[in-house]
Parts: sequence; C-alpha cells; structure tokens
Amino acid sequence: MSRTEVSSHRHAGPRTWWVRPGLEIVDGRLQIAGRDAESLARQHGTPLYVYDLGIVGSNVRALQSAFARAGLNGRVRFALKACREAGVLRYLRELGAPGTAESVGIDACSPGEVRFAIEQGWEPREISFTGTNVSERDLDALLPHAVLINVDLLSQLDRFGRRAPGSSVGLRLNPRAGAGWGGEGATLYSGAKPGKFGIYEENLDDALGIARRHELSIVRAHVHVGDGFLTRGLPKFEGAIERVSAMVQRLLDAGCPIEEINTGGGLGVPLQEGDEPLDVDAYAEVLARHLGGFGVTIACEPGDFLVKQSGTLLAEVVTVEDRLGTTFVGLDVGWNVVSDHFVYKMPIEQVLVRAADAARTDRVTISGHINEGNDLFAEDYPFPPVSEGDVVAMMSVGGYNQSMAMPHCLRPVPPAIVLDADA
Repeated sequence: MSRTEVSSHRHAGPRTWWVRPGLEIVDGRLQIAGRDAESLARQHGTPLYVYDLGIVGSNVRALQSAFARAGLNGRVRFALKACREAGVLRYLRELGAPGTAESVGIDACSPGEVRFAIEQGWEPREISFTGTNVSERDLDALLPHAVLINVDLLSQLDRFGRRAPGSSVGLRLNPRAGAGWGGEGATLYSGAKPGKFGIYEENLDDALGIARRHELSIVRAHVHVGDGFLTRGLPKFEGAIERVSAMVQRLLDAGCPIEEINTGGGLGVPLQEGDEPLDVDAYAEVLARHLGGFGVTIACEPGDFLVKQSGTLLAEVVTVEDRLGTTFVGLDVGWNVVSDHFVYKMPIEQVLVRAADAARTDRVTISGHINEGNDLFAEDYPFPPVSEGDVVAMMSVGGYNQSMAMPHCLRPVPPAIVLDADA
C-alpha cells in the first residue's frame, strides 16, 4: 500500500498526530504559539500565513547541538528560497552574531537572493551561493560581493575562471545517489539518471584541469543529495555521503586545500500520519562517520527542516456543497499561494480549527478559489462535519509556499503574521 493509500484509509476518529509544542489543542480548539487560531483569522482576515518563531529556533538549535555532539565543526545555513518572510529572517539573523557557532548563515541560489540576504543583514562571508546555469550577467552581480561561490558545471567553472582567475571556489559534486521524500525513491538532485546539477566523479579530472588553467583554488566541496528525507531515509543518504567522501579524497589527493564540505539540504519533517521525525543525532553521526576525519567545517543548508512546521495557513470555508454525491469544501485560498501539493505532490494536513480533535466522519474534496480544475487540496479526504464560515488550518506550509506564491488570476499573496510564544 502506498503512502497516499495508507493516509486515505485511516480510521474516522480524531487525527492529531501533528500536535507539538506551539501547535496544540486547548478545549478542542487549535492554538498556534499560544493564540487561538480562529481568533487570529477573525482579527487579521483570511487567507493568512501564521509563523511560530519558537519552532524555527528549536529546529536550528537541534541541528547545531547534534553537530556538536557528533564532534563536528558544524555550520548551519538557511536555504533562503524556502522562506523570505521578514520577521522569520530577522529572527534567524538574531540567533547568533556573524561567525559564531550559534549564528545561521544563508544558502542563496540566485544573485537576487544574495542581494536580498545582504539587505536583511547578512554579511557576504556568511552567504553560500550555489546556482546552476549561471550566466555572465549572474557573475557580474555576484563577483563584487565576497560570497562563497560554488559552481556545478564544467562550463560554469571555466566561465568563473575566466572572470575571476586566481580566486577560490567551491565545486558542487554529484555522487549519483540520494534520499527522496521520507526515504522512499530518489531525488531529482542526485541519482542514477543524468541530471542538471553537479560535477560527476568521471569529470573530476576535467574540473581539476580547468582550475589549474585559471589558477583557481578549490576550497569547498558541495553536494545536495536529499529531498525531504526522514530517519528511514538515512541509509540512502549515508550511501550518497560515502560516495561524496571518496570524491573529496580525490580532490585532496590532487592538492586541493578543502576547507569545508557542504552537505546541502533536503532534511525532511513529518507531513502526514505515520511519519517519524528525522533523528538529527543519527543524521549528524552519518556525517561524522564519513566526513569527520577530514578535519574541516561540515555545513548543511536546510530550508523545510527549519521553517516548514513553523508555518500554518488559515483559510475560510466559503462553500459546502454536495455535487453528485461528493461533498466539496471550498476555501478562500488557491494553489497559487499554497503550492506544495501541486508542485511537489506533498500532502497538506487540513484541520478544522474550532474542532481540531473532532472525529473525521465525513469524506470531502477540499478545493481552492483559482479558476483551474486542478485547484484541489485533497480528494476523498476524512474530515469532521464543516459549515460555511468555518476556518480551516493548513499545517506545515512554512517552507516553499509563501515564498513561491504568484498572483495567478490576480489573487493576491496572503499577508503573514509572526508569533513568538515567549513574547
């Protein structure tokens, strides 16, 4: 039985697997960071993104502590493409002074993200840039800043060398292995099928030749071999990291003064009932086993792991209607601003905020307000009895939703509020 089939055949009782500190049920009602979710929706209007900073901070510190326990000189950078909400970024910036073990750097993948990160207070040396198909115009924008640039194609390395001879650079490597969502399947970033990212082991000698020609110093090895993996995906992740270790050794044997191995992102969070959270200590131990012996900085660049669970979207039910035997629950929000299900095929847990622990006795199709037939958030979905005017919460949408929103049909991007349970 597939993950989707397992989810659709759950019992009709309460479904509260998602409850955690900061996202709780009090007297049957959903609370976010100690605030009543329906009251937030009525006060600020819907649709509304709500971010809980406490969850962000807890996840950052969990990773940093796991690296320290594993004996690694760890560095956590945030994948900026996951979330650009100003309040979240300000909070991340304030977690530690630049260069300290408590600080959080930035993973950027475009010149625009580099500029944005600098505007938000990050110093260039805290920003790691790893793009793909980088143009001359991109380099024009990047090279004036002292950011850490990693290139992922031979042609890019040559272009970089022509523009910045004698400088240092990082190589994005592709070990042809990785761990996909939850641990099942592959990832589009690194697998058996030729892809758009990274330099293969077969091309390392070519890369070294290009670097010598332009007197470049290869000081970083970068990989991205994960895509939402959880604990059960660690064996596949470890297989990829083992290959990375061999590639790094080749670079060292060729005289490259490697200072950092950047293991990328792709760390996942539970998205549906039955998902077990990622064991961050086991994750760090994998890195220590295969990369710790190099004695260099070990970096990671999570996006979803830091912010996805921090974000909840509140929407109003505007339609409840039986259509040829199927109950449609229509919301005042669409796929243009909550794209996880449509772009990444991820499930989005839906909760009726006034009855968050109610038995799910009905089967419904939850639809959005975009004038497209596939604007459906869930079909044959177990849900409590619901009425027009109710508020529904979409859980764990803090990453890759608001940041990817577009005004399709001129439906606006929802506003956001940022909460801190300690404030």
